[in-house]
Amino acid sequence: MRGKRGNSLLSSLTAMKSIGVVVSVVGVIALVCVFGCEQRTGVKPSSSSPAQAKSTSGAKATGAPQPIADAQCANCHPQQPQTIAEKGAKHRTEVGCQDCHVEHPPAGDSAVPACSMCHEGEAHYELENCGGCHTDTHAPLDIALEGELTAPCLSCHAQQGQEVQDHPSAHTDLPCNECHTAHRLIPVCMDCHDKHTADMDFEACKSCHPVHMPLVVAYAPETPTHYCGACHEDAMNLLQANTTKHHDLACTTCHPDKHKAIEQCTDCHGVPHPARMIQKFPKCGDCHGIAHDLR
Repeated sequence: MRGKRGNSLLSSLTAMKSIGVVVSVVGVIALVCVFGCEQRTGVKPSSSSPAQAKSTSGAKATGAPQPIADAQCANCHPQQPQTIAEKGAKHRTEVGCQDCHVEHPPAGDSAVPACSMCHEGEAHYELENCGGCHTDTHAPLDIALEGELTAPCLSCHAQQGQEVQDHPSAHTDLPCNECHTAHRLIPVCMDCHDKHTADMDFEACKSCHPVHMPLVVAYAPETPTHYCGACHEDAMNLLQANTTKHHDLACTTCHPDKHKAIEQCTDCHGVPHPARMIQKFPKCGDCHGIAHDLR
């Protein structure tokens, strides 16, 4: 009896040891699998939110593909997320990778979508060859302006195009990127034009000459007289040599608001002479000469 009991106990101990060995081996294999997955994907397992867990369980239940996070796209495409983070504009703030890239080979051939998938309903989006200017969709506002461009620019900047056409000047015959060599670049007038006076800057130029209709010259009352004298040198010299009160007046006093405006003498002086004299000499200049050389 004792011999049988001893043999039974020995068999039990041997079986328990075998089970322990199997459990240990299975545990080691599980650890190796988890570690291997981390090494291959570069993403450590993390807990999911209840919504994500529900979505994942639903996908598993229906057999549908499980959602992929943008971070997983970056495992193979590291440069594009970096570009978007720096220059993505609304492609960074409004959409994720899979909003545009709805397919991926070998499951589909449309990995690169057409711009019209999202951009439609405006004249600019009807233009052909978006990539001719928007060369990197991950930096959509880094725009290359090659060749002579006008129509594509005016599809967004219609007001400026209308101003140039309605008020002909040398600017009318230029393509937009003759001056705007990069998108949103506003050049200074002195890149092409000489200054009227040494002390003028870009703001001074614009104070008289709107850049898209430069011959529609308008100005403020405080515009310096020597700005006008740069073009109207003869009138300026006569006025400076004159000894009447006109000598001390600014050009804008008699030529207010816009170029070639001329006030009448009576606007300032009223009717200083008797009616019979005015009837005999209806033109002030018949006696007083011109306003710049008053007698």
